Amino acid sequence: MTSLLYQTDSYMQSFNATVIGIDEDNHAVILDQSAFYPGGGGQPADSGTLSITRTQDGKEVDSPPILRVKRARKIGDDVAHYLEGDVPLPGINSIVHGQIDWDRRYQLMRTHTAMHILCGVIFRSYGASVTGGDMDPLAGRMDFEFETMHKDLVQAIETAINQEVTNARTVRVEILPREVAFQIPDLIRTKINLLPEGIQQVRVVEIQGLDLQADGGTHVKNTAEVGRIRVVDYKSKGKINKRIYVEIED
Repeated sequence: MTSLLYQTDSYMQSFNATVIGIDEDNHAVILDQSAFYPGGGGQPADSGTLSITRTQDGKEVDSPPILRVKRARKIGDDVAHYLEGDVPLPGINSIVHGQIDWDRRYQLMRTHTAMHILCGVIFRSYGASVTGGDMDPLAGRMDFEFETMHKDLVQAIETAINQEVTNARTVRVEILPREVAFQIPDLIRTKINLLPEGIQQVRVVEIQGLDLQADGGTHVKNTAEVGRIRVVDYKSKGKINKRIYVEIED
């Protein structure tokens, strides 16, 4: 089982790990621990590099070869790291040094927190549930249960979400036992509960004073880090389904 380092420290940019599995068909390695986010909840997977610092027979590597990680993916309890090119895979028990593509990751952290600000403001002010969402670095879209959407409403939403950026609210992550987490009112903000059945621990992300929900992705520590959020478009995706597009200024 891969220990998910990003769950408790989204700012971890590098780490050391042991290779515990190999997928030759897909040119991937599985590590005992990883800071690579494997994708999910609308947030894309991380990319970056692995460098082999010690071979499987315990020999130190003077000039570690750099292996490009094109993406990570969660498979059961493991995280597979898919490598670019036709380079030899490190052997079982090799030690590798992982490095996250930090500029991209940090942009996604800012974007993900921006989406939670948007979700929190709309839930607080209008009681609308989320019906879908997706994001890229510094851009995202989110769908809500709105019957109508118009220019004045969108402008009011944009003003409100940027006020929450200015408010510099602390963002806190906690992993709770299932029975404790599910006592939190409105923990699931999506229309459909996406948490796996039987999960015993629930990771919750709280924007203090604004939003608290179950979430597995990476976030900044304070809403002030997000930067200005612009609502760039909105569309109707159904009778009670409206989509809002946002961009975050770099």
